[in-house]
Amino acid sequence: MYEVESRLSALLVSSLDGDAKAYARFLDELARHLRGYLRRRIPQRHDDVEDIVQEVLLAVHNARHTYRPDEPLTAWVHAIARYKLMDFFRVHARRDALNDPLDDHEDLFAVAVDEPAQARRDIRKLLDTLPDKQRLPIVHVKLEGLSVKETAQITGLSESAVKVGVHRGLRALAARIRGEK
Repeated sequence: MYEVESRLSALLVSSLDGDAKAYARFLDELARHLRGYLRRRIPQRHDDVEDIVQEVLLAVHNARHTYRPDEPLTAWVHAIARYKLMDFFRVHARRDALNDPLDDHEDLFAVAVDEPAQARRDIRKLLDTLPDKQRLPIVHVKLEGLSVKETAQITGLSESAVKVGVHRGLRALAARIRGEK
């Protein structure tokens, strides 16, 4: 998370100094970060994620002059994203309240509410046992959905090292899950 924070913050500060390319990269990387953030918060509404991302990006653009470089950028952005997410929930709560569900039988097969959170925590614990050369490629490629090339640029590893890191890391995780290590 610290790498994301420092990279995004540096890009925004450069863009505030007039670097248009840095601003384009900032918006691109921020959009990728926001998609992951929002998908975890509204997993049942993946179709709406892109709309909310665009609203957050627009709000960040309009408020970029209020960003203080001595403050954490991700906290500032997440505050904006939370407000946009609350707006989304308010709109959909009103709309959903007007509609009666057609099928109530789905409640019988519902997954416990805390299972996804427990799974995320367990995955984080497992990933934390891996060295950075394996953990970072898995996080970026498999969890955040970045390409091998993008991950190589972010981590400073070669593309082949990213592929090897993902392969070895997944193999190590599988061994730990089986209780071999």
